[in-house]
Amino acid sequence: LIEIKRVHYDHWALYVGDGYVIHVTPVGVSPLSAGSETVLIVKVVKELLKEVIGNDAWAVNNKYDQYCCPLPMEEIIQRAEGCIGKEMAYHVFDFKADDFVTKLRYGGQVS
Repeated sequence: LIEIKRVHYDHWALYVGDGYVIHVTPVGVSPLSAGSETVLIVKVVKELLKEVIGNDAWAVNNKYDQYCCPLPMEEIIQRAEGCIGKEMAYHVFDFKADDFVTKLRYGGQVS
């Protein structure tokens, strides 16, 4: 897992080799209904790490390895590449920047 320190938040990506990462990027925000709930729409993309980090500081941070056993590397990459191009919706207040990549590395439903 790659943690990228942005000015106001941390961004997370999954390194998949050859300089590439898979991560989610916001594509829009929409109201869930006529109510007050707001949904963040993100898209899964594969890009070069150097393009994603720009001038920001970054580090490898497999922060849950001490608590969870990561899936086999081939499975992690296969699951990640299967998500490329998909869009996902998160409630704005429930969105955790590392949720997508953490589920890819350690298992769990990615939807």
